[in-house]
Amino acid sequence: MHNRLDEIITQNMQQLMREPCIWWQKTWWSRGAFMELIEACEESLVRSRFKSGQRLALLLPNSPMLLALCVAVWRIGGTVVPIDYRGGYVAIIKQLKHADVFAAITFRGFASTVPLISEEGIPCVVTPLDEPVDSIAGRSSEEESPETAVIFYTSGTTGDPKAVPITHENILSNIEACTQHIGELTEEDVFLNALPNYNALGFVCAAMLPLVSNIRQVVLQSFMPPESTMDAMKQGSVSIVPAVPTMLALLFGAAGRGFLPPKSLRFIISGGDRLPPEFEKRAEAELGVPVLEGYGLTEASAVVSINPGVDRRKPGTVGTLLCNLEGEIRDDDGTVLPAGKEGSLWLRGSSMASSYYRNPELTAERFVDGWFDTRDIAKFDEDGYLSLVSRLSEVIFVGGFKVYAQEVERVLAEHPAVAEVAVVGVPRSISGELVKAYVVLKKGEKVSARDLIEFSRKKLSYYKVPRIVEFVSEMPRSSIGEILKRKLGKE
Repeated sequence: MHNRLDEIITQNMQQLMREPCIWWQKTWWSRGAFMELIEACEESLVRSRFKSGQRLALLLPNSPMLLALCVAVWRIGGTVVPIDYRGGYVAIIKQLKHADVFAAITFRGFASTVPLISEEGIPCVVTPLDEPVDSIAGRSSEEESPETAVIFYTSGTTGDPKAVPITHENILSNIEACTQHIGELTEEDVFLNALPNYNALGFVCAAMLPLVSNIRQVVLQSFMPPESTMDAMKQGSVSIVPAVPTMLALLFGAAGRGFLPPKSLRFIISGGDRLPPEFEKRAEAELGVPVLEGYGLTEASAVVSINPGVDRRKPGTVGTLLCNLEGEIRDDDGTVLPAGKEGSLWLRGSSMASSYYRNPELTAERFVDGWFDTRDIAKFDEDGYLSLVSRLSEVIFVGGFKVYAQEVERVLAEHPAVAEVAVVGVPRSISGELVKAYVVLKKGEKVSARDLIEFSRKKLSYYKVPRIVEFVSEMPRSSIGEILKRKLGKE
């Protein structure tokens, strides 16, 4: 049994080398062709004196090059650091320095930033997205554990980015548990790899799961425009789409304009953010396939729970925990609560990270006695299905009462004029906080703040009713479409 990603992927690519592996820019690459790219990247890194235990930053969109560089780095015993190249220069430099990288590799679309990165003392090289990289004049950097496969930078929906080191064993455990949990994957399946691979969900579920499981994948540099994505899905006979709710909304729009999904499509796996309740029905009606909703965390190597197959899914929940994880719901004192009770979700298992990278204070706070505090408020039902109530950061304290932002959002979302809503707490000296709602209206709809407050009053306890409603044209979002509440009010 191999316990490294590079060993399994290499073995897969060396079997039946003429079989198709990756669809890229309207062409299927064979396993042999992809293996050649991996070997060429590895030779270039060895020539550049990249060593085991060092880190290579990838500021790249989804592409054969990103995938090949990962495998090449791992074959040498190094770690990859995928970074959101659209995340802003200041954040990128901070992450590159914190990770103490050997070098950064980027592409022509981002070449203008190369001199700025180089000025900071970090070598940065531009590469094509489907050809071997030239040799790199790297820098000396500390050598650490070759067991660390990836370091992800994640801010989730709150706070400054955290660096999460994920091992080969973590990712392989997560992939094995996911495939076992869904239980419906075959060699005929084709995954869509359109979620950003610098995010753990896209990296593990859309890119690595197919490579490890010897399943073909259609690789798209960008999901936009959705019409092009539908066309690529048809050309590549895509059957499984890992997605976030924003992508689903765009697919519905494309379908409404006559761009229909391929007949090969079997189901969509949704994660990254909560799935609006009506999306399940819309997916069946407009795309002709079911949605399996799941829940994940970067610290869990992507997936924590997922609805276990089309027949056993329970709408409104994020499914059951993967077989390699244990979960407990605890109250504020750490007491474990029974099914049906809401509390903080704690997790442990073989796909969980064991620390934050170079952050002992935060590690001590969140990783306790082998358990990880997700800071998400959740509950299990009698059958073990998990429902997310809110993130701990989304608990608003009003006059001594706890208000879960998600509950208020659910009520406001029921109003026929509301397209999207995000609820936050606003500091107030007398009562702690006030409930404030940011609302995007549906096209052509009009409603006043007072109307929405009155609508809420009929359905919520008095202390949960929003005191302030602000209308916005759109919500600030992360790279995978999560609403970034910390940016609301700052736009």
